[in-house]
Amino acid sequence: MQPPIAKTVPHPATVHGDTRVDDYFWLRDRSDPDTISYLEAENRYTAERMKHTGELQKQLYEEMLGRIQQTDVSVPVKRDDYFYYTRTVEGKAYAIRCRKHGSPSTTEDTSEEILLDENALAEGRKYCRVGNFAVSPNHRLLAYSVDFDGDEMYTIRVKDLATGALLADEIPNTYYSLEWADDNATFFYTVLDEALRPYKIFRHRLGVEEDTLVYHEPDERFTLELSKTRSRAYIFINIHSPMTSEVRCLRADRPEGDFQVVLPRLQDVEYDVTHHPESAGGPADLAGAAGSFFIRTNEGAKTFRVMETPAGDPSKANWKEIIPARVDVTIESVSAFRGRLVTEERHRGLIQIHIRDLRTGAAHAIEFPEPAYAASLGSNAGFDTNILRFGYASLVTPASVFDYDMEARARELKKRQTVLGGYDPANYACERLFAKAPDGVEVPISLVYRKGFARDGRAPMLLYGYGSYGISIDAEFRSDRVSLLDRGWVFAIAHIRGGADMGKPWHEDGRMLKKMNTFTDFIACAEQLIAGRYSSPDRIAINGRSAGGLLMGVVTNLRPDLFGAVVAGVPFVDSLNTALDPTLPLTIGEYEEFGNPIAAKEFYDYMKSYAPYESVSAQSYPAILVTTGLNDPRVSYWEPAKWVAKLRARKRDGNPLLLKTNMGSGHFGSSGRYEYLKETAFEYAFLLDRMGTA
Repeated sequence: MQPPIAKTVPHPATVHGDTRVDDYFWLRDRSDPDTISYLEAENRYTAERMKHTGELQKQLYEEMLGRIQQTDVSVPVKRDDYFYYTRTVEGKAYAIRCRKHGSPSTTEDTSEEILLDENALAEGRKYCRVGNFAVSPNHRLLAYSVDFDGDEMYTIRVKDLATGALLADEIPNTYYSLEWADDNATFFYTVLDEALRPYKIFRHRLGVEEDTLVYHEPDERFTLELSKTRSRAYIFINIHSPMTSEVRCLRADRPEGDFQVVLPRLQDVEYDVTHHPESAGGPADLAGAAGSFFIRTNEGAKTFRVMETPAGDPSKANWKEIIPARVDVTIESVSAFRGRLVTEERHRGLIQIHIRDLRTGAAHAIEFPEPAYAASLGSNAGFDTNILRFGYASLVTPASVFDYDMEARARELKKRQTVLGGYDPANYACERLFAKAPDGVEVPISLVYRKGFARDGRAPMLLYGYGSYGISIDAEFRSDRVSLLDRGWVFAIAHIRGGADMGKPWHEDGRMLKKMNTFTDFIACAEQLIAGRYSSPDRIAINGRSAGGLLMGVVTNLRPDLFGAVVAGVPFVDSLNTALDPTLPLTIGEYEEFGNPIAAKEFYDYMKSYAPYESVSAQSYPAILVTTGLNDPRVSYWEPAKWVAKLRARKRDGNPLLLKTNMGSGHFGSSGRYEYLKETAFEYAFLLDRMGTA
């Protein structure tokens, strides 16, 4: 079967005196019958080219499914006298959200209340994803939101938990955050503008048709998010761009009041706030009650510091430094508990959880045993407690939930992800290496393999990378990877600049006019792994999604000789053209990450120099599999479609180039867990087939 050949319709555009001709601009038009026809033709071609792997896909799916405890239950989270949890049932694709009153036991079914069965919501739907799930303070009402298309435009509904009836309240075009006020009749939510930016906050009172606008953010660089303090005293509007933030607060018991600015925004200053109801010795807070705000800020501190200030007057004149900045440690979060502060801090690429006694000033860290791991705070719903819940995993240790007694300094394992099929962590080993980038910076690499692996350069490897937005990629466990490891593969993560894997400065060194560091770091990691004889160029496959797909496109253009196969998921590969169109979702908000090519020729030239679509050339490329979703609001389907069309027209090799478009989903792929596993099995079958390790 011959691959589809997309028609060419020259579309010239001139920016800063530079004229480019885009032959595949027409693919942006979904109403053009040729667009859907082309995507469907690519799907048929991909299916035909992958037809011989059908049995392998089935085998991989059954392997991955066989490792999952299909009927399972999460660790209950205590909130007042209720214990909330989710459970899954074998054969059902979605979670069931439940609670019990008075007891955390999940083995006695008599007292279980089913709050929301996502399987019932998804019945008859190709896609279903729950966004918000917020129970009212009195535990009698549930506000939830759902997306049935994958476009991340959610509709809010409210359920009476005593009767199971849905109230008449229904709010479309909302986003991911929702918070209840203390009156149990009012909640706040975010709505989207035409570019799908959460830009307004509304107050909704149950039974009232017209909602009240409480905040509108006109600056298109900024997005809005709601949160509620663990003390339950305040609701925050968190306003942020990639480099700047502002917080507004409202007492949760005064929902009709006005949100007040905690600190006015300053360009390139980020901060966030947590509330501690114990007095800081200053004036009363905005509602007349005593309390402290703890502010994590990078003002005067690239790696952040923590300040305490009276909630009633958080101005800088009242600041008291609690945790100073350190050059080699980035403070990533601050949480308040009775008498304590808990911080997540990143040191040499690894998260540490520190606990500080506010009465004595004494501090200690929770110790973690492995050389590469992922750790994070878990669901901690209560303020007045000595117990801290956190999650832990590594490349060999399945996801684990611990309760940590902050007074006794003792941890209790509450649950570890069950991995069926005979998985034994003792059969696998993980390492942490460093590669030297062209500018001399050391870039961490985390990797895992099955013991007995021989470093002779012949092993196949899957190298993963992301490297944008200050998002860290930690060494987490995934049971589906065992299907690769047991076939002799090595899995590795390149912790490249652009992410915050080594702290906030790591992000700074991989954005704007330093973005090329992201790509050269990744290439340096691959070269280090080859030099260490973990693999060889024709045996290395690479994988990245979204901005990680941008990475895939750039490094494949720069060094196609270095990789044997590429899997690019929802890849941000038409990055220059997207940045030149401010009407598209996310574009304006990303000017602080990549630069504004409209406003400055310097950014235009720089982005053009690496943009994957612009840089496709007449050369040989590795085997490439590209996946996308027709309804994706973050990386529009036409970006990967245009990239594939241009690659097919220009590349000079016989290696497969496949495009698979999910015609009923968005950025995150299929919503059901079984369909997700099938997508993973498809990608793994492509890799195994290319490397001859099926």
